Amino acid sequence: MSVVEGSWQHQYITTNGVKLHYVTQGEGPLMVMLHGFPEFWYSWRHQIPEFAKNYKVVALDLRGYNDSDKPKNQSAYVMDEFVRDVEGVIKGLGYEKSILVGHDWGGLIAWNFAYSHPEMVERLIVLNLPHPAKFAEGLRTPQQLLRSSYMFLFQLPAIPEFLIQSFDYQPVETAFKGMAVNKSAITQADIEAYKDAASKRGALTAMLNYYRNIFQQRMINQKWGVLEVPTLMIWGEKDTALGKELSYGTEAYVKDFQIKYIANCSHWVQQEEPQLVNQYIREFLGR
Repeated sequence: MSVVEGSWQHQYITTNGVKLHYVTQGEGPLMVMLHGFPEFWYSWRHQIPEFAKNYKVVALDLRGYNDSDKPKNQSAYVMDEFVRDVEGVIKGLGYEKSILVGHDWGGLIAWNFAYSHPEMVERLIVLNLPHPAKFAEGLRTPQQLLRSSYMFLFQLPAIPEFLIQSFDYQPVETAFKGMAVNKSAITQADIEAYKDAASKRGALTAMLNYYRNIFQQRMINQKWGVLEVPTLMIWGEKDTALGKELSYGTEAYVKDFQIKYIANCSHWVQQEEPQLVNQYIREFLGR
């Protein structure tokens, strides 16, 4: 059986002019999970069955990724569109609100969605992606600029696609295996699933377009108020892309805030330490 098959179901929903693929399991209150780069819904494989015991879990393929629609225009990959996608998913599934879980780019979308629609977010859970104000602050420091240097490479046309496709998508494997602390947590079969998703027609350019628009987005220069939504941040301390210091001071922007650090764990926190991540989320939801 393929690693992407499991106890969950594959479904589609049309929202905001795009058809989005998602995996779902369970019944009850809605929990929406948003993945990062260069992933797809599969990065939540350890969380879906766990939280399906109490929730209707929906793990999306973000627009441009895997089996979701891949609009050709670069302008389709901006935060306003991502936020509208999530809004449409929650309402389209017949809910008024959701527990929102995001990692990496999915975390950035989750932060923005919580600010735009706090009434639709029951709880916010963000993994290894700082509050947008802290991220913007970090991009003004030499150490974070160095860590984020790949974002500047991604601004170029065509070259990043050529590089990532080279040697059977070897850079995708390097991203996971190179950054992971516990290398055994992400198997070769997992790597192949990520490569297969990235190699789908139009996916790679779509995935990179998230970065190509990042410096035009409001998160870099907007003023952020205090978020009222109860928020949990989980942070793998050995993240080589985003420094731990970016998490400091988040409580100034979130009224009800908790943070859980996981030592000896990389950016791929929910895949490397799934039991601990699941435990922290359960404790937060059970307060």
